[in-house]
Amino acid sequence: MLPEKKQVLIVDDEPNLRKILAAQLSRDGYDVMLAEDGEQGLAVLREHHIDLVVTDLKMPKVDGMTLLREALREAPELPIVMITAHGTVDTAVEALKLGAFDYLTKPFDKDEVRQVVAKALKTRQLAEEEASTAQKDEPGARFGIIGESSGLTDLYAVLERVADSPTTVLITGESGTGKELVARALHDHSSRSTKPFIKVNCAAIPKELIESELFGYERGAFTGAVSSKPGRFELANGGTLFLDEIGEIPVEMQVKLLRALQESEFERVGGIKTMRVDVRLVAATNRDLKKLISQGAFREDLFYRLNVVSIRLPALRERGSDIPLLVDHFLAKFNGRLKKQVGGVEPEALDLLSAYSWPGNIRELENVMERAVLFCDAHKLRVEDLPGELRGSAGSVAPAADAPSSDMSLPAEGGLKEHVKVAMSRLERDLVSRALKQTNNNVTHAARLLKISRKGLQLKMKELGLREGPDKAD
Repeated sequence: MLPEKKQVLIVDDEPNLRKILAAQLSRDGYDVMLAEDGEQGLAVLREHHIDLVVTDLKMPKVDGMTLLREALREAPELPIVMITAHGTVDTAVEALKLGAFDYLTKPFDKDEVRQVVAKALKTRQLAEEEASTAQKDEPGARFGIIGESSGLTDLYAVLERVADSPTTVLITGESGTGKELVARALHDHSSRSTKPFIKVNCAAIPKELIESELFGYERGAFTGAVSSKPGRFELANGGTLFLDEIGEIPVEMQVKLLRALQESEFERVGGIKTMRVDVRLVAATNRDLKKLISQGAFREDLFYRLNVVSIRLPALRERGSDIPLLVDHFLAKFNGRLKKQVGGVEPEALDLLSAYSWPGNIRELENVMERAVLFCDAHKLRVEDLPGELRGSAGSVAPAADAPSSDMSLPAEGGLKEHVKVAMSRLERDLVSRALKQTNNNVTHAARLLKISRKGLQLKMKELGLREGPDKAD
């Protein structure tokens, strides 16, 4: 039994199994919460701090695999134990590959449950302690952010000033730069930290449903509304509401959102009662809101209401000095999750990671590191463990200073124009040949190096006689 009480969520559509597990875990000293399906389980996870989830695989509405994916997307370090019958063991194994901690096969005894639960919680505790120790001297450790570059130093100063205030914050930056991480830091370091943090991805909600999603609805408000349901504003009461991709909210909804922000009140869809809430709003976007305003797609008054404090997150290519720190962080993270023991990164591989432009920012780096750790069978990550697009992006296709030059001898006949034409053709052939050689004749990667389209490179190869034509390209 752990010395402090941990919160365990049991998700199962069988009442008897929920009751049996709840009784045992309560006797073992855990606080237990219950949910009868995955949909209810996700709602509990979004409203409460949960240390461990024990969930069935097969359930109505939202099954265990969907719950697993959604839960780990929002809380990657959350240990999840799957419950499976003999006929679904293969699915449970697949769940382990997706990040589940372990699984229990029905029927199971109380000792087995006790051991798996205790091991899962202990593993998470050790991982948290290790991460805390590793990051304690880093400037962003207080906010759970990794990096020491100048752009992040400015960010930390702003977070210190505005975190514990009711002020609305607008976070801008490219996709994958960590906008949700900053929003959570604002919440966690405020006096609202014990209250809900509710996230809404505005781009993921159909425009006809956005009003009921934000403000809720009353029974009978529309077909299928068999009972009343609170919206995200109500769920966030006392806490923080994070509106991600705010630029995707339809113009017709922006008036009601503006009123809710200014007056802290609204009505549910189909309702007449005015609801009042105390919500701190944090919004984020990767769009240019001022450009949307000029196009009539975003209200100027709503923009100024959101833009009280503006935080711009730098792209990863703007903070190259932080890449080694992030690489170390993700290496430790995926060693734990994938049960690997990769001891570091070889200098050549780190050089490639540092030189890449990272169009997908930190999210892309995280995905690359997960794949690399998964496939690495050596003590350290090597160049060959990295995906082809990184290996193909190394260096330039231009001739090196010490490389032998192309044959630039002049043709026997013709004037200057003819000489230039021949020289350009030779140079083009040389550059294309180098790009193909550097990418192991991968036309797609070579085109990316040359910054032309794949079709354009195929045509140029045909023109230069390097291939028979586009039909021969890979």
